[in-house]
Amino acid sequence: MSKRDRIIVALDTTNLNDARAVVEKLQGSARWFKVGMELFYSAGWQAVEMVSGSGASVFLDLKFNDIPNTVQGAFRSCLRPGVGMINMHTTAGLEAMKSAMQQVQQIEVHARPMVIGVTVLTSLDEAALNEQLGMPGSVMQNVTRLAGLAKQAGLCGVVASPLETRAIKQACGQDMIVVTPGVRPVWSGTQDQRRFASPAQAFADGADYIVIGRPVTAAVDPLSAYERIAEEVEAQQGGRV
Repeated sequence: MSKRDRIIVALDTTNLNDARAVVEKLQGSARWFKVGMELFYSAGWQAVEMVSGSGASVFLDLKFNDIPNTVQGAFRSCLRPGVGMINMHTTAGLEAMKSAMQQVQQIEVHARPMVIGVTVLTSLDEAALNEQLGMPGSVMQNVTRLAGLAKQAGLCGVVASPLETRAIKQACGQDMIVVTPGVRPVWSGTQDQRRFASPAQAFADGADYIVIGRPVTAAVDPLSAYERIAEEVEAQQGGRV
C-alpha cells in the first residue's frame, strides 16, 4: 500500500458541513479520515456515513477508557460499515482490551476494523507524566510498556508519537501497527503537539499510518496541502515502506 494511502486526515471540527467540505475537496485523493470526539459527539453516525459514502475509510477515534463490560458494549455499538479503524486507551487495562477484541472477533473477518490502543497522548511530555499523572519513567518507557500490554491483549497496534515508533517495533515486532499523530510538515506550525515529526520522517521511522489535521483542513486549499504532503512522503523510498 502506498504511503499516500496511509495518510489519515483528521476532521477535528464540531461542524458536519465543515467536515463534509473537506471530504469533498479531498475525495479521490485521501483514503482515510479520522472522525474523533469533536465531530462524533456533534454529528454522530452522520459523520461516519458521510465519510464512508465518499469511498474513504473511517478511523473512529473515540478513545474508549472504561471497565471491560462497558468497553465491550461500546465496541458492539461502533462496529458498523465504514469503520476501518477504532481505538481505546491502553490504560483501561488488559481485561478491557481483551473484551474489546472478543467483540470484534464475533464479526466476519473481512469486516473487522483494526483495533488500536492509545499509549501516551502526544500533548504529554515526561514532566507531565511524572508530576501530573504520577506515572514514573520516561515517555519511551511508558509507551513501550503500554504497547506490550496492547500486544498481549491481541490488539492490532497502537497510537504513539513518531518518536516512539522504532522502540515499539523493536519491543513488539514489525507486525505491530503504529498509528502516529503529532505529525507536522516542516512548513507547518506544531500547534499543541509536544512530540512530533514530519510526515516523511514518521514513515521513515516505521509508522504504518500517520494522522494529519490542521495543516490540511485549515489550509486555504486543502487538496493542495494534502498533495504536497503526499508528494513529500512518496518521494522517500519510492512511496513504500
